Amino acid sequence: MCGIIGYVGPDQAVPVLLEGLRKLEYRGYDSAGLAVVNGKGVEVAKEAGSVSLLEAAVGSAPPSGSLGIAHTRWATHGEPTRLNAHPHLSCDGRIALVHNGIIENAAALKERLLAEGHAFQSSTDTEVLAHLIEEHYAGDLEVAVRAALTRVEGTYGLAVVHCAEPDRIVAARMGSPLLIGVGIGAQYLASDAAAVVGHTRRVVYLEDGELAVITRDGYRTTDLQNTHVNKTIAEISWDVKEIQKGGYQHFMLKEIHEQPESLRNALRGRLVRGEGTARLGGLNLTSKELAAVDRIVITACGTSWHAALVGEYMLEECTGLPVEVEYASEFRYRNPVVDAHTLVIGISQSGETADTQMAMREAKRKGAKVLGIINVVGSTIAREADGGIYLHAGPEIGVASTKAFTSQILTLALFTLFLGRRRLLSAERGRTIAMAMDELPEQVAQILAKEEEVREMARLYFEATNALYLGRGYNFPVALEGALKLKEISYIHAEGYPAAEMKHGPIALIDENMPVVVLAIRDGVYKKVLSNIQEVKARRGRIIAIANDVDGEIRNLADHIFTVPQTLDMLTPVLTAVPLQLLAYHIAVLRGCDVDRPRNLAKSVTIE
Repeated sequence: MCGIIGYVGPDQAVPVLLEGLRKLEYRGYDSAGLAVVNGKGVEVAKEAGSVSLLEAAVGSAPPSGSLGIAHTRWATHGEPTRLNAHPHLSCDGRIALVHNGIIENAAALKERLLAEGHAFQSSTDTEVLAHLIEEHYAGDLEVAVRAALTRVEGTYGLAVVHCAEPDRIVAARMGSPLLIGVGIGAQYLASDAAAVVGHTRRVVYLEDGELAVITRDGYRTTDLQNTHVNKTIAEISWDVKEIQKGGYQHFMLKEIHEQPESLRNALRGRLVRGEGTARLGGLNLTSKELAAVDRIVITACGTSWHAALVGEYMLEECTGLPVEVEYASEFRYRNPVVDAHTLVIGISQSGETADTQMAMREAKRKGAKVLGIINVVGSTIAREADGGIYLHAGPEIGVASTKAFTSQILTLALFTLFLGRRRLLSAERGRTIAMAMDELPEQVAQILAKEEEVREMARLYFEATNALYLGRGYNFPVALEGALKLKEISYIHAEGYPAAEMKHGPIALIDENMPVVVLAIRDGVYKKVLSNIQEVKARRGRIIAIANDVDGEIRNLADHIFTVPQTLDMLTPVLTAVPLQLLAYHIAVLRGCDVDRPRNLAKSVTIE
């Protein structure tokens, strides 16, 4: 969940490191720091808070040197203070390291190291690694890191430097992403390609259990037993301008407005309109293997879990297969029942979500075929899954996911169409679905053109302390997602609920101060939703309705109505999610919140 950047080359390291940290700050922004090997020792600068505070601290006299490592932190062990910020040093100050992940046996290691005379400066688990490497150092940093890691239990993406070895960085990975940016006369290390794409598009992804030694002239990769590992260089396909704001106030707003294009990208080359099906070349499943599937399990976390719920409804309706949606964080710990006839789909925007990775590995261990629905090419889940579908949504920098969510739903719809045509769907029904999918990008553009209506609603409700989101059928998961967006970025307590379940508890909360957002789409349960609105209205709740039109019934019930275009029931979540994203965004802005970097959250959750 934190960000790592490293550099070795002919230039001063600090400008490269600070630039990389700015691009990684969405992965962690509790504190930031850097270490540079300056010819005499290791010079460290670090600050609690944002990267801008570190830049100010470095000021006009930055550490000098052409090799360095840097880190932006999302706190797990220890509060976000200057002492707990990375890099951490050995007792003699000659070793510096940065680390993503969690050292699970840190307490036991620290107890022994303290007994042997080591002095600790922080309350982090990471500092244990610096002292452990120091214990094993005898003139070769690579050997010391390798020996120290044999004592470690947990996860790590690790970069280490030593002042006596001013020409190399030692890096290692176990459960936390790391890549090498391959340059000419300069090499880079990062936890995310965003940090290096301005310098090189050529990257090498480290796998779990691999160690790399990086110098100005190249890199060498081995496993932890020191056996050489051949690596393939991958090309980054997106451009650096995609991780810039492009004139928008926030990345989140930019990404909300990118949704017409991200949806087009998800569809491009995949819809076979005449046959009413989809072409998905990356599944790596034969017709025989698809026919043998008798059950689907989708596993995910957070926003991706909400998309999975929509996928469950789609797949059951169009394929006749039983579908279950599992929280990835729970899946692997309850001895899940999967076998060779179960298809397991893991959904993760980053492709690095630790819980989802572990759930998918458990499913593979039990013999299931495993697919990934992910956005980041070359990510861990992309490499480990049997096959999958890329979202092609482009980089998503805002911590609160927006365009990835709608792309996940559309990608699940493509998979549903693909599988449904092999099971239940007629060609005519398939063509109807394909045509409706084709219209979605333009329909989303129509919604975005009415953003000012949402801004006006936000002005009325931004001081609320609680909110309730209600939906039924396909729009129940959208209610969950709308509530999540509001609480993530505005810090207003919000709950998403099935509209009919409201009277089994949450109705007790409703009064004249409670805004209630209701997804009242003209679908198969429209009349039922109107009845649920009546229940809210009877308790004087203030109703914001997302509807297809302003008919007499809804006009008389709702305080505010935002209309979205009509589409098939199964595709409505793509449209209804957008005004809820805008509502959360504008409320958060009015409340003065840091929209792109909400407190306590980070973009890529690489810890369990």
